[in-house]
Parts: sequence; C-alpha cells; structure tokens
Amino acid sequence: MLVTRRIRRWKPVALATAAALAGLTASTLTAPPAAATTTAYDTTYYKNAVGKTGTGLKSSLHTIISSQTKISYSAVWNALKVTDQDPNNSNNVILLYSGISRSKSLNGGDVGDWNREHVWAKSHGDFGTSTGPGTDLHHLRPSDVRVNSIRGNKDFDNGGSGFTDSGGSLTDSDSFEPRDAVKGDVARMIFYMAVRYEGGDGWADLEVNGQVGNGTNPYMGKLSVLKAWHQEDPPDAFEQRRNDVIHDSYQHNRNPFIDHPEWVESIW
Repeated sequence: MLVTRRIRRWKPVALATAAALAGLTASTLTAPPAAATTTAYDTTYYKNAVGKTGTGLKSSLHTIISSQTKISYSAVWNALKVTDQDPNNSNNVILLYSGISRSKSLNGGDVGDWNREHVWAKSHGDFGTSTGPGTDLHHLRPSDVRVNSIRGNKDFDNGGSGFTDSGGSLTDSDSFEPRDAVKGDVARMIFYMAVRYEGGDGWADLEVNGQVGNGTNPYMGKLSVLKAWHQEDPPDAFEQRRNDVIHDSYQHNRNPFIDHPEWVESIW
C-alpha cells in the first residue's frame, strides 16, 4: 500500500534564536487553513476519526488518544532527555521557550538548570503533578528554570517584553508569548490537552477559551491566538519526531494535531 505523508521542514532553532536576540522581528504571516493530510496511521490508529468533523471528530479523537500508558512524574526527567534531544548534540536537550541547547545532566531546580514545564499550566484545572495530565509528555517540555518561573501559569497571547534567556519569547502581567519557532508547537500541545482530558476520568474537563487570566479554572487561552500560531508555525521534523518517540516508546498515544493539522479548524 502506498502511503503519502507531508514533508515537514526543520525550523532552525539556533538561527531563529540568534535572530531574535539580534533584535530582528519576523513578519507575521496570515496562512491559509491547513490542507488535508494523509498519514500512515489513518487506516489503523485514526481509522475511527478519519472523515469526521466538529464534535464527532473531537469525541472520536478523545477516545483514541485516551488509550495511553501513563508514566510517573519522576520518569518524566529521563523521557524528556529522549523526546527533546538536540538533533545536533545528543548530550543536550533543546529548551522550549529559549531555544537554548543545554546538557541533559543539568536537570533540576537551580539557576542554570532545566526543569519540567507544564505547557498547559498545572494550576489550570488543579491537576498538579499527579500521574495523568500532570505527567503527560505531550505537553511537558524542558525549560530553563528562570524562564519557567517567568511563564508561571499565564495564558498564551501576543505581546509583552523580553527577559533574560528569552530567546525571543515575551511576557506581560497576564500572558506569555513563546518564540516564533515554537508558537505552533505550544498551540498543538494545548489543543491535545483540551481533547484528551474531557472530565470523564477523574480530572477536570480542560477547554480552550477566548481569554487570558483564567487562573485556576480548567481553561487556557487565547483560542484565536493559538489558532493563528498553529497556522503560522506548522509541524516540523523535531515536533514530528517527538510525537513518534512518545507514541513508540512511552505513552503509545499521539498528538493528532501534529499528524493532521487541519483537524484544529474542524474542531474549533
């Protein structure tokens, strides 16, 4: 059987970060909706979702991706050393918000270390670090300790000011804007969480909404901005590899919005 897949481009992290640090501002593109894609998983993993739209698609995807192997929070350390390995240096991981390549051994809680960032802030739904949404690798990424603290539990939106080791990320009093090279990655992680956790397994029903300042409510914004980031920054080789590693070696489930970017518009 002939299987077709989209060719995904690699976003050069180092170059994007260097440009940001040099004060260069990338133009914001208005991209058309993602075209329909075909993957090797459509006749197997996604077979009950292919062809559906709207709430039917969301429901089918929830059922599909909820079948997963859960790992402990302590096990996340070693998993991230594999999922987020620097493709140019196997001894390092790439830090999500800053784009810095840092030694895998520098994981911890001190300045200069990297730690485990919950992209869907764990206070938004009060799930903490318990096995489940608190340990789901599809939204856990390595982040510089200080940068992680600056992001805190803020929602995502455009605007703000830079900070030390930002790599081009920005923040203000109530929101956080990641660097251009991972804007789409962040959006797709948020969309995954909103489909995976629907309130039926003892955890809160996580939903994306149109505002910031959601606090401890089980919501994450800002939907319109996240959709725009998803279109402007499509999945690349690093993100696809990460999805494959989580599926093949750890949780045995996938982020469907990496495989089928067009499903975001169909659901939201």
